[in-house]
Amino acid sequence: RRCHHRSVAMLDVPFPPFCAFLGTLGLLCVAMVGTWCQHWRGGFSLDGSSRTFNWHPVLMVTGLVVLYGAAALVYRIPSTWSSPKLPWKVLHGGLALGAFILSVLGLAAVFCFHNSQGTPNMYSLHSWMGLATVLLFSFQWAAGFGAFLLPWAPTWLRALYKPIHVFFGSAILMLSVASCVSGINEKLFFSLKNGTTAYKLLPPEAVFANILGLLILLFGVLVVGALARPSWKRPDSDSPGSRQ
Repeated sequence: RRCHHRSVAMLDVPFPPFCAFLGTLGLLCVAMVGTWCQHWRGGFSLDGSSRTFNWHPVLMVTGLVVLYGAAALVYRIPSTWSSPKLPWKVLHGGLALGAFILSVLGLAAVFCFHNSQGTPNMYSLHSWMGLATVLLFSFQWAAGFGAFLLPWAPTWLRALYKPIHVFFGSAILMLSVASCVSGINEKLFFSLKNGTTAYKLLPPEAVFANILGLLILLFGVLVVGALARPSWKRPDSDSPGSRQ
């Protein structure tokens, strides 16, 4: 039993270094998707060409994965546990709103590209899953705003909705990760064919983008794991700050 407790203590990583590692991983994902689009896909523009499309993966990874993951972990910061909840609620909602705005801009970029090129919209599983994720995200944000930030929401409603909000928060993040990974794979299939080294021959671009997909998946899994870890959850309190 003593050995078991010692093993558990060794695995109990403090949140701050974990958060620093996760932040570094998130920034690496954003840097890599930007590098991929700049170096291999021709850069960025707003002219309706493929360079307009390149905004889509950058904005989606930045908003729907990294920024959304940061919003989900706000309440896991130990320094927030002894302070009033309201400022952290505002930060949580603000980060989530920023993630939503970036994801909408990312959708606008891909629709603009498709329409200017005469390409049909919403024909692939990736597009269905991505749009469903953004719509679900919008409902989640609106419901959370109404239940937790507006002053007239009754306490019983907040208590009833809180576990639903937490569940869908993790579910939306994993849907975001799945959408991004499937989108990377779809883009490689479409791009690495005629006139280029085939995807099946694993050229450097494919290796780079596949690694990016794995890092995005790792980021999502670590965020969901942090949300599920009991020792990192904000403790319930009867203080006025928790009851507001």
